[in-house]
Amino acid sequence: MNKGVGINEANQTLTPQLKVTGGRKLSGEVRISGAKNSALVLMAASLLTDDDINLRNVPPLTDIACMSNILLSLGAKLDHRVDNLSINSSNLNNSSPSYELVNSLRASFFCIGSLLARMGIAQVPLPGGCRIGTRPVAEHIRGLHALGAKIEIEHGLVSAVITSPQHRLRGTNIQLRCPSVGATETILMAAVLAEGETVIENAAREPEVTDLIGLLTAMGANIHGTGTSTIKVIGVRRLHGADYSVIPDRIEAGTFLLAAAITKSKLRIAPFIPEHLTAVIDKLQEAGCILKQDGIGVIIQANELKSVSFTTQPFPGFPTDLQAPFMSMLTMAKGASLITEKIYENRLQHVPELQRMGASIVLHKDTALIKGVSKLSAAPVTASDLRASAALVLASLVADGTTYIRGLYHLDRGYAFMEKKLRSLGAYIDRLNP
Repeated sequence: MNKGVGINEANQTLTPQLKVTGGRKLSGEVRISGAKNSALVLMAASLLTDDDINLRNVPPLTDIACMSNILLSLGAKLDHRVDNLSINSSNLNNSSPSYELVNSLRASFFCIGSLLARMGIAQVPLPGGCRIGTRPVAEHIRGLHALGAKIEIEHGLVSAVITSPQHRLRGTNIQLRCPSVGATETILMAAVLAEGETVIENAAREPEVTDLIGLLTAMGANIHGTGTSTIKVIGVRRLHGADYSVIPDRIEAGTFLLAAAITKSKLRIAPFIPEHLTAVIDKLQEAGCILKQDGIGVIIQANELKSVSFTTQPFPGFPTDLQAPFMSMLTMAKGASLITEKIYENRLQHVPELQRMGASIVLHKDTALIKGVSKLSAAPVTASDLRASAALVLASLVADGTTYIRGLYHLDRGYAFMEKKLRSLGAYIDRLNP
């Protein structure tokens, strides 16, 4: 009897998709790529100097290609070889990236801080990216205004200009209304070349912010309070070049931990920084997984899964980017689990697709009640955003039959060679192109 979804495979390939046959245990070791969300902001920071910025461990993702095109449009020169990226911004000739380039990548808006500090003017369209909520940039704009920039928003374009006779922003105290990662990063990049001292209160503490501070410090910035909610920046007149390695992607690492858990497998994942995923590790252990540090990696052994509950929070709390993949795991856990999403208001769009595969999930506003089931069933599904795509891949690994996943545009934005890595671990997974 055919365990597939009953649709002719030839008709399935009208759009790119993944074909996943579930039921296989995984084994072996997976190498984690550089962090996308870190690499993107480090690329934006390269605009702050005339000298070369050499970034290592840069992941080969569509979002990285998009940001590369934005930097090229501003006059930067790029040399990309494997996972090394060299950027020279000595000949910047444009402070206004086009809407067409910016619309698909939210992180491109972070260029406004470095462009403003370097060129004294920036015009950046309001950002695009995953459609998982409004994610306003009000905190970014409020911070730049506090630093002395004149801000105008008109026709979807944010214009910022330095009007002081010294042609520099001026240091000040900035109290963020929420610990926004993007706002913290934007203000940091603007403040490093400002006159005087800037103090950012209620700053984001995410590892990606720490990585940005690491690069800026390597470039000659004077920053104190790394990893805390109060960051002090003493402005300097000039930054120089640097050679810097991007941190490993904690979200990709967490996704593969969950792949091991949902398939009840044993995997080694490296490189891995446990301090970046403390809240996730705690919940995996509560669910019955055994994790052991192994050099620069971690070994996870999963057997029977138990229900757990959590609420997404800013770092060091449970990361919203792993909420959807963790929910997939909990569909197979014994008992009832509760997940509450407090970061983004539309980040439960993967629930209907998991329900199509047989998951027992009840939604009430921003909370999902998940009751573990004995099995999931293959079905044609479509990813609504980046992390939802990972959730569907994980569910398909244990589903009975063959699942076809569409919406790979989202997956390719944040996961490098995901099907290749899973295949090397024993999964039956292939990419079908039209």
